[in-house]
Amino acid sequence: MNPKSPASFTSARRRFITRLAAAGALGAGGLSGFMSRALARGDLPTIPGVNQLKGVATVNGRPAIVGTPVTSRDRVVTGSGSRAVIVIKDDAFLVRENTTLEFAESGGVLSRLLIEAGSVLSVFGKKPLVIKAANATIGIRGTGAYLEVDPEKVYFCLCYGEADLDGPGMAAPKRLSTAHHENPLILTDRGGIMAATSGPVMNHTDDELILLESLVGRDPPFVNDPFRNSY
Repeated sequence: MNPKSPASFTSARRRFITRLAAAGALGAGGLSGFMSRALARGDLPTIPGVNQLKGVATVNGRPAIVGTPVTSRDRVVTGSGSRAVIVIKDDAFLVRENTTLEFAESGGVLSRLLIEAGSVLSVFGKKPLVIKAANATIGIRGTGAYLEVDPEKVYFCLCYGEADLDGPGMAAPKRLSTAHHENPLILTDRGGIMAATSGPVMNHTDDELILLESLVGRDPPFVNDPFRNSY
């Protein structure tokens, strides 16, 4: 088999995830039920739109089920105790409970993500994209990122990749570059000035990033680092 063929790549991903499971690296605490089932059968089916759903969610105000299409111009809302995985072309999202997000596109390609409330773990293909979370504006290209939007603050972890952070009162965007969760930030906006302070790595895991990237045919860059700490 050609080592660069799609079939070979998929097989390699399955073997990698199986090894993680056998080593206990994919603990139940970091995995939702659908991920555990996917590992058990050695496969991660890619269903465009709503790939997996626990609880309730709506797309453009209409109740969603697994298989409901989601495009780069739709609005997704999850209910209490709910969780959804959304796949839009080369981007994938783990949308936690009580979350409202809206997608926008340019030229048929996802170009903007507005997170009105809640928590989202996202992996993106290599294209320019802007995330708007409260008063923070984050420009990214091909990264993994986790955000929690609360009334008083925004938690932002650039899990890997590069981003430009901008907000009220900032003289210029702040360039961020990480390989593996090095600089989580808590963003506040008091008195019309955006402040960014260091925070912990919380509420998202490497397991989830690995499995989200697998749904769009990729591995996170940290999987080949034998010396990394696991989150």
